[in-house]
Amino acid sequence: MIEAVMFWNEPNNMSHWDFQIDSDWSIYAGMVKCAADAVAAENSRVVRVLGGISPIDPDFIANMSGKGVLEHVQVVAVHGFPLDWNHWSIHEWPRKLQEIQAVTALPVWISEVGASSFGAEEVQDFGLRRSAELLIGRSRRIHWYSLFDLPRTWPATTRHREAEGSSYYRHFYMGLVREENEPKIALRRFAEYAPALGICQWFHFEDHRIEQAVSWLKKLGVKYLRTGLSWADSRRPNAMAWFDRQMRLLDDFTVTLTFCFTPETSGILPHHTSPPRNIEQYADFCAAMIRRYGD
Repeated sequence: MIEAVMFWNEPNNMSHWDFQIDSDWSIYAGMVKCAADAVAAENSRVVRVLGGISPIDPDFIANMSGKGVLEHVQVVAVHGFPLDWNHWSIHEWPRKLQEIQAVTALPVWISEVGASSFGAEEVQDFGLRRSAELLIGRSRRIHWYSLFDLPRTWPATTRHREAEGSSYYRHFYMGLVREENEPKIALRRFAEYAPALGICQWFHFEDHRIEQAVSWLKKLGVKYLRTGLSWADSRRPNAMAWFDRQMRLLDDFTVTLTFCFTPETSGILPHHTSPPRNIEQYADFCAAMIRRYGD
């Protein structure tokens, strides 16, 4: 079932939102308010979540508050990867949460936390254990990123790709399961923390891994799943057939559903990170998906 919807993914990260176009996030703020109201009109029981932020930045949340966005959502969310991309220690997690809690009374969910096996699987295993120790009990929803490694033949969703050096290649080693569908060391440990820990797993259009994912998630005892439906993918042929299949297979989980990625024909620039020319088109997509899957 759909428990919550999230409006965009990492809107304060240049890899997911072009803030050279929307320098003060005014377009994003208007888009979220419009979409949140549209979702509430379709199904008021679905929790409305501001796009999970990375980096963890209280000034961004204060900006959203000043623009009236937090009056339209019920939860804010953060992402943290201190062993891979962030410039802070894993032991600082409680303080990072407190920084956000200091600028909003809304609940703070951790919609992505993870550690790669890029250097060693033992590092990922430590990251999982320490993250669980520091975070369980501090947030109502915690989603570990991710279940699967990203296949090496697929591109990671970042703006500069290989030019990012080792930071780019870490994207391919975030899973608990290797591309060959073989478990890593941390997989067994994850089962010790489920269902308090959920999983964030993105599925590509017509992703061949989805049935394997459902099998692994059930074996691990996962209850809470975060994934997405792509606004851009909705313009593809047979999009609704894929969306229907994906949501049917995930029906046994409590899902936080993220709506993101601008269709080329709808952006100010023809790119998935571009703010839309018409924010109501994004709101219409969110409302249509809740109308189709919200019950």
